[in-house]
Amino acid sequence: MQKLMEIALAAGAANVGMAKISDVTFSREFRDACAQNICGKYGTCWMCPPDVGDIDEMIAYAKDYENIMVFQSIGQLEDSFDFEGMQEAAVMHNALTLAVAEGVVEMNVSSKKPLVLGAGACHICRRCTKLDKAPCAHPNKAIPSLEAYGIAVSELAAVSGMKYINGENTVTYFGAVLYR
Repeated sequence: MQKLMEIALAAGAANVGMAKISDVTFSREFRDACAQNICGKYGTCWMCPPDVGDIDEMIAYAKDYENIMVFQSIGQLEDSFDFEGMQEAAVMHNALTLAVAEGVVEMNVSSKKPLVLGAGACHICRRCTKLDKAPCAHPNKAIPSLEAYGIAVSELAAVSGMKYINGENTVTYFGAVLYR
């Protein structure tokens, strides 16, 4: 995982941390939050609820891993209402997550393929094929979110040695790789 940590840092991660899956908090409540559709992606992306999968099965699948490498990006904002700055930071974080995912593909870490999780909806395609009632165009590359797997991100930050909030006028995004 040292190589993967180096990839994350080289791709722009502000911080990288490690934790045991047994220390990660999982909760079905995050899926309930998704159903409120605050982000506008519910039912519009294959990697978002309700289409990403059954929450109990996804939690069980994630808990079958042993370790988690967590990475974060921190975006600077003009003020706490800088929605455009938040969007720009999200684009940068998605590029970071894709770079980490490509690094995972190049590594052969274990018999169980590592699971890459990002922040928010999958951003592999400009437009998800879900909207066109077509199957996922990149099922082997698509990246679900930490929340879709029921992971409490604020607590994940703490167990991996990172801050969830990184100061005034910043936005912090998280991603992770679950592995054995």
